[in-house]
Amino acid sequence: MRVYVPLTLPGLAEAHRTGELGTGAAYAVTPALRDWYGSEDVEELEYAALNAAGTASLRLLAGDDGAARRRVVVAVDVADGAVTAVPDADEPGEVSVAGPVRLAEAAAVHLDSADAEGAVAAGDADALEDHDLLWYATQEIPNLLADGH
Repeated sequence: MRVYVPLTLPGLAEAHRTGELGTGAAYAVTPALRDWYGSEDVEELEYAALNAAGTASLRLLAGDDGAARRRVVVAVDVADGAVTAVPDADEPGEVSVAGPVRLAEAAAVHLDSADAEGAVAAGDADALEDHDLLWYATQEIPNLLADGH
């Protein structure tokens, strides 16, 4: 099952250093997300889960004044049995993942472009609808971190 783990760039740097993404919230296609979104289209549902993780990344940024104003989401494939939907979650699709989530299991990293920094800095989730998270291969993480993205 694919889960989307929200981070900040300092969080991504820590994950790159330790090899683990931590044990925070993640997002996935769950029955609650299907009901909320009202679709059975898997691609649409995956996009909704990615966006929910992007919103969670925005909340993480609100608590980290020193982080670059860019949302970060890491897409990771984990065993279905390791994922549990969070009951009464604030966001549909919120899940917890049993055990550590290894960065080596990541499928991709999603990151805002520089164009989104103003909306991210303002914490405006509605304005961010105009800014899709960009896709990066996991091999690009060192460059993303070195470039100060």
